[in-house]
Amino acid sequence: MNSQISIRKSQIKMSFFKRIFSSDKKETLDKGLEKSKTTFFSKLTKAVAGKSKVDDEVLDNLEEILVSSDVGVNTTLKIITRIENRVASDKYLGIDELNQILREEIAGLLSETNTGEATEFVIPIQTKPYVLMVVGVNGVGKTTTIGKLAYQFNKAGYKVVLGAADTFRAAAIDQLQIWADRVGVAIVKQNMGSDPASVAFDTLQSAVAQDADIVIIDTAGRLHNKVNLMNELTKVKRVMQKVVADAPHDVLLVLDGSTGQNAFEQAKQFTAATEVTALAVTKLDGTAKGGVVIGISDQFQIPVKYIGVGEGIEDLQVFNKYEFVDSFFK
Repeated sequence: MNSQISIRKSQIKMSFFKRIFSSDKKETLDKGLEKSKTTFFSKLTKAVAGKSKVDDEVLDNLEEILVSSDVGVNTTLKIITRIENRVASDKYLGIDELNQILREEIAGLLSETNTGEATEFVIPIQTKPYVLMVVGVNGVGKTTTIGKLAYQFNKAGYKVVLGAADTFRAAAIDQLQIWADRVGVAIVKQNMGSDPASVAFDTLQSAVAQDADIVIIDTAGRLHNKVNLMNELTKVKRVMQKVVADAPHDVLLVLDGSTGQNAFEQAKQFTAATEVTALAVTKLDGTAKGGVVIGISDQFQIPVKYIGVGEGIEDLQVFNKYEFVDSFFK
């Protein structure tokens, strides 16, 4: 009877891992997480060497590995508790089943938030124009993420307008212009040192006049003074609302996944300075710290919407937690 129950349980769990992404998207994700996965499994293989079943020592080692993979302490403890419960209900869990259990329990944990189920780039609300304000410190790949988002939305048939409101750095304005040209979308910009709120205002007016579907606003990536940042972003929002009453519809915080725990810290600081409604985690392909996505997705009650898993224009993907866990624990 018990074995029937456990078979049934595993069938329910496996339905998580239906093929969702197309094969080329899946291949990009697999490749992007290769480093994280390889590092994780080489540690896991050492930890279970000579063991035949999952015991306390294995769980202690697993806890250490998850923390060192930047999953984060709180999330790791949740995962370990879930696995302990599985072990308690099935005394004969073999080491060879540990990988599958990890996948199932992490997918289960991430399923407690009803986000991370997207498969395509879509505008989340039926508003025109949908206004997305993008925040993040310099160097995390903010402007590149905006360029790749513009590419994906443009490809999906939406009319996109970019706003270069990071007027603090000339390079940011130039870089956004290069992306606009490359993707073939409109851009509104002023000179370096202009008032960011004025750029945002112009961008929205232009977008409304053009009947655009989506506006993406780049903002200055300064964190050294939280009060200034807060005031600047609040002003940008207030001025945008003169044109589109409920703008911005989303505030996307871009985090560099390769910084591991630093990404957690940045998320904490930005969420204290402004209301953040979505996260993008970039640069996962060059790092072994991919576990940070699991921790961030669990710890912040803010959905991870996009992940960067390569340098190519197609390598920004919508975050799908099932596909992510499947690629990580293959």
